[in-house]
Amino acid sequence: MSKRDYYDVLGVDKGATKDEIKKSYRKLARKYHPDVSEEPDAADKFKEVKEAYEVLSDQQKRAQYDQFGHAGAQGQGGFGGFGGGAEDFGGFGDIFDMFFGGGGGRRRDPNAPRKGADLQYTMTLGFEEAIFGKETDIEIPKEEECETCDGSGAKPGTTPETCPHCQGSGQLNEEQNTPFGRVVNRRVCHYCQGSGQIVKDKCNTCGGSGKVTKRKKIHVSIPAGIDEGMQIRIAGQGEAGANGGPAGDLFVVVRVQSHEFFERDGDHIFCEMPVTFAQAALGDELEVPTVHGKVKLKVPAGTQTGKTFRLKGKGTPNVRGHGHGDQHVKIRVVTPQKLTERQKELLREFNDISGNEATEEQHGNFFQKMKRAFKGE
Repeated sequence: MSKRDYYDVLGVDKGATKDEIKKSYRKLARKYHPDVSEEPDAADKFKEVKEAYEVLSDQQKRAQYDQFGHAGAQGQGGFGGFGGGAEDFGGFGDIFDMFFGGGGGRRRDPNAPRKGADLQYTMTLGFEEAIFGKETDIEIPKEEECETCDGSGAKPGTTPETCPHCQGSGQLNEEQNTPFGRVVNRRVCHYCQGSGQIVKDKCNTCGGSGKVTKRKKIHVSIPAGIDEGMQIRIAGQGEAGANGGPAGDLFVVVRVQSHEFFERDGDHIFCEMPVTFAQAALGDELEVPTVHGKVKLKVPAGTQTGKTFRLKGKGTPNVRGHGHGDQHVKIRVVTPQKLTERQKELLREFNDISGNEATEEQHGNFFQKMKRAFKGE
């Protein structure tokens, strides 16, 4: 069976740099490693990838391969084979560390301080509460360090012991013979769950975990102008850290209730004001509600439905302190649905007197086009 081109095996072109070749090799090695991949031919593919990398990562071997192909490679004394030891893996140890937590060849200290997990709390605010902000307290369940054992998990007067299985490293090395050599897998120690310590005499309060769940009251300052989906970070109010590490943070996510009259878009507030035909035609002074209180709005004579007026500075304060938004008031002319006979009589009289003059005055171009259409022009 003929061999595939090494460049095709690694998925790189012939002008690929050394870094590009190495990056592709690591990606494919992780994909096809037999201890990870579930593909039936993973071992063969892994061997093929390894062989291609051994050639193309070596400047001299790559030059021979580029000139003579596979025949030249085999003729130079076998850079297509493997070797029996783990040292032959050409820097593959860091890939095992990616799988099993080694961190680039360095073992992570299981007893090193670790930051606690972050928590999230969803808070629902009223429409105006979000606009003006508020001070409030919330109560959340959270894990804290057990006060009885000071977080060690051991009964008072005793101390955790170093795990005899992993010697305190939190990891176990497992050797495995494979068709391509000896592989050393590094896994989390299942005796101590990676902590490196075993608690024989467990604390009665926390049961050996070193943590207890409590409900804690936390004060939250809601800034004015906060909006839907924004979040407030409260440092150090998340889960307790491990081995003396800092606590995580609490993130309060805000939900804002809708309002029956106002709508909000960023720092601006929108509303509709219904007016009668007479108010729109003759003009009037309206009393408009805002979140800051009622204000006067002059509606000029001849105002059309849909006309929008701006009330400067009557919107929402910017959450970052950059001034206030505006309130936009949209006029909606309301057509009465029930009229008395006298009202109908007056409207008929008004219509007879006005004819089409008022309508043509406001929409002259439209009516001119309509007349021409009827005349066939």
